[in-house]
Amino acid sequence: MTPRVRATAPLGGSLLPHPIRHLVLVLGDQLDATSSAFDGFDAERDVVWMAEVMEESTHVWSSKPRTAVFLSAMRHFAAAQRALGRHVRYTTLDDPDSTHSLAGELARSVAALAPAQLVMTEPGDWRVQQTLVDAAQSCGMKLELRPDRHFYASIDDFRAHAQGRKQLRLEYWYRELRQRHGVLLTNDGKPEGGQWNFDAQNRGSFGKQGPADLPAPRTFPPDAITREVLTLVNTRLASHPGSLDAFDWPVTPDDAQLALKDFVEHRLPQFGTYQDAMWTNEPWLYHSRLSAVMNLKLLSPRDVVQATERAYRDGHVPLAAAEGFIRQILGWREYVRGIYWLEMPRYLTRNALDAREPLPAFYWTGDTEMRCLQQSIGQTLELGYAHHIQRLMVTGLYALLLGVNPVAVHEWYLAVYVDAVEWVELPNTLGMSQYADGGIMASKPYAATGKYIQRMSNYCTSCRFDPAKASGDDACPFTTLYWDFLQRHEPLLARNQRMALQVKNLARLDTAARTAIADRAAHIRREGGAPPRALQLL
Repeated sequence: MTPRVRATAPLGGSLLPHPIRHLVLVLGDQLDATSSAFDGFDAERDVVWMAEVMEESTHVWSSKPRTAVFLSAMRHFAAAQRALGRHVRYTTLDDPDSTHSLAGELARSVAALAPAQLVMTEPGDWRVQQTLVDAAQSCGMKLELRPDRHFYASIDDFRAHAQGRKQLRLEYWYRELRQRHGVLLTNDGKPEGGQWNFDAQNRGSFGKQGPADLPAPRTFPPDAITREVLTLVNTRLASHPGSLDAFDWPVTPDDAQLALKDFVEHRLPQFGTYQDAMWTNEPWLYHSRLSAVMNLKLLSPRDVVQATERAYRDGHVPLAAAEGFIRQILGWREYVRGIYWLEMPRYLTRNALDAREPLPAFYWTGDTEMRCLQQSIGQTLELGYAHHIQRLMVTGLYALLLGVNPVAVHEWYLAVYVDAVEWVELPNTLGMSQYADGGIMASKPYAATGKYIQRMSNYCTSCRFDPAKASGDDACPFTTLYWDFLQRHEPLLARNQRMALQVKNLARLDTAARTAIADRAAHIRREGGAPPRALQLL
């Protein structure tokens, strides 16, 4: 293990070579020193280019934790590159000469350095890729985009998988990748345990007693580089949402390996059983905290999958836990990337449910009486993190049922989470959570009443709303909006076999009940997406 590189700033170093052969572009989510961008790198003739620009924190209202994770990881990566004897052209967020955009900084660097060629690994964001390709052309240069080897499958691999299929589903892609890469297979090529998917065993809740003896995840206190970034972000992005008081994310490859080891040893054994559970003031539970370091390319998914499978084969982890976690990495992560590049840029314009409501203001503050949303949004703003069920079945579910414009939902998710890069965030939000793609990503809308949240958490025990009620002042807004959602979209949902039973249940509601639900749902929308607050007696 190499020692952690420490430096007070990422800008030191020797004079740049002249002439420059390759200007190697490295983005904040490409922090892999073995990536294709560095193939054939010649320290005597090539220069690494990195830029912190305000545009990347303002095109969506990026939270302080998200921006800080990117900038700290970038600065550590730049310091590590210099420690290898490589030249780095690095623009900081507070550079007085900065143009504050990737295109502007690239143009400024090309004019100053006159490289013969621009090289980079393909970006994970369609907007950024187009920006840099166009910027290179404007400078009279071609940008060489190299394949991203971080993933198990290439973009072309997924296109080939999708070719000729009437519909795409995760399960078939997941099985294909497990077979191709020999993951969790027996000697004769069959799935371990006789089945591919153990999801049915991975839906446990904690019950009334709650979680016991939770192992706290390893922390990574800010070093000098990170402390400098935290001060910068608090100063330059003072009006942005979120807090940096609890910042302790891993920001280097060595940190990422320690975080992986900590997860596998202490939390992975219980991850499967409780991966969908939630509990008040317990943001981490048995989750990994690895999504950010993987999405910034500080940690290889192969290392994660291999460590997980090894833990199963060594008897440390039950098969259901290992398979459930591997499915998130080898399955979902690869699948959403394939969907993103297959469907962009038109994917961002999809709105199958014609949702038009604005995002409630409390998504930016957590100031709501609904305890589940208060908890999920509050920890999101404090930590830049919420686990997948909090995102899908609390914040995402509420936006779906309320009928929020999916672009507004997407921009919020992209802004607030430290692991948010568009290739992974957009399909999960617009497709899986909001069903705005009409079924490309998922086979049905993930719609539920407040009873689901009550079953999977203790949030409802301290909330004034009753998840069993659909109308009345104390009715759970999730339950009200669920029945309203079914009423508003009944013709569309009735054609979906997986929604047939839910739509059938509408028949249990008489005209008066339907009217009461519709009236209260309309009232919630008029109030900005939340029911009127309870009167406070002085």
